[in-house]
Amino acid sequence: MSDRLGMPSAVSIALGGMIGGGIFSVLGVVARIAGTRTWLAFVVAGVVALCAGYSYNRLNAVSDRTGASVTFVQRYTNNTTIAGMVGWTLLFGYIGSMAMYAYAFGEYSVGLLGLRETLGGLARPLVSALAVVGFVALNRMGARATGTAENVLVAAKMAVLLGFGVLAAVYGHANGLLDFGITGAATVAPVVAAGVSFVAFQGWQLLFYDRESIADPETTIPRAVYVAVPVAVATYVLVGVTTTSLLTPAQIAQYGEIALAKAAQPVLGSLGFTIIAVAAVVSTGSAINATLFSAAHFADGMTDENVLPDRIASSDGDGVPQRTVLLLGIVTLGLTVYGTLDGITALASFAFLVVFGTMSALAFAERDRDRVHPLPPLLGAVGAACLFPLLCYHLAVHEPQTFGFVVLTLAAVFVVELTYFERTRLARVAKRAEDRL
Repeated sequence: MSDRLGMPSAVSIALGGMIGGGIFSVLGVVARIAGTRTWLAFVVAGVVALCAGYSYNRLNAVSDRTGASVTFVQRYTNNTTIAGMVGWTLLFGYIGSMAMYAYAFGEYSVGLLGLRETLGGLARPLVSALAVVGFVALNRMGARATGTAENVLVAAKMAVLLGFGVLAAVYGHANGLLDFGITGAATVAPVVAAGVSFVAFQGWQLLFYDRESIADPETTIPRAVYVAVPVAVATYVLVGVTTTSLLTPAQIAQYGEIALAKAAQPVLGSLGFTIIAVAAVVSTGSAINATLFSAAHFADGMTDENVLPDRIASSDGDGVPQRTVLLLGIVTLGLTVYGTLDGITALASFAFLVVFGTMSALAFAERDRDRVHPLPPLLGAVGAACLFPLLCYHLAVHEPQTFGFVVLTLAAVFVVELTYFERTRLARVAKRAEDRL
């Protein structure tokens, strides 16, 4: 009997990567922007993500090398610098995702345990930091959930979210509260919110890093992506509609990160808050753990492609990249302690918009191949290209401090990337300048 993962486990990995921490982390941020049209924001982001998923699958199918983002860019552009910068951008997106999960982990834990009364403003950053430290230690010891455990965990998360969604929909319908935002003036708010929520649709691409552990990956991975993304969209839509219907805009702004748990109170009372909060803590915690594991191995693989320094890669006897895990943990800790959730979410979404848009553009460039239909890659590339500037505009106008944080962080990352990949040429220029002195 094979130990390799089948279709159910592959779908669980993809769903776990998306729903695992995404909905608990971004819902409050998205709802503040889109209001009762939050569901539309999730649909738009989901369509772009699904088109990117198609692009990944088709690039894998027509390439003579299996892999993911870095491999594809290297294969189709033959440019190590561009491939490396895409890889670094994706890696920073994973760091932003982990910081976002840790932030939500802290908020829900504080709300659940009532720590704010005793620790004040230190409560959330302290709990978030402890979560990152704990999961870094766990990964350095080589711990990881098995396929069966992941199936059970994802099933439990889905049961909680769908159970809440159905009960809340029934409650909202009975009390005339359900609001889909159909009436009223048309605005770009849902599209802007789609850009913010894009990080909630990353996770399915983790399947491409686990190819060796998946049975018949050429067939299983594409099917898992095409199942997982629509299921995630449907779940987000259900939860988004009910949450924005049961809470007023003022309440969503007040409760922020824990809006989802607060929305359960009218339906199930304090028990509803507790159930959602516990599910959020478990989900965001497992999302930190899974993303840290995959990101560390992704970074380790980047050293094989010569796009990360060899010193970063260091594995023990169990294959755990110790230095990589520690470095990722340190950066994540700093981001989750000192950043805002809006800033962290936007930062991660920017990274995935760039990478997924690039993959869609690469697939569109291969549209003459028999196995590549041009429409999905075109939608993915154009969608990402539209969401990126809209998100920039929204942040610059409505959240200038967040925009400044994002711009400075991205600029710093870009400078580090460029310096690393152009280090040889820069050294030659410096040597020539020195010789002229």
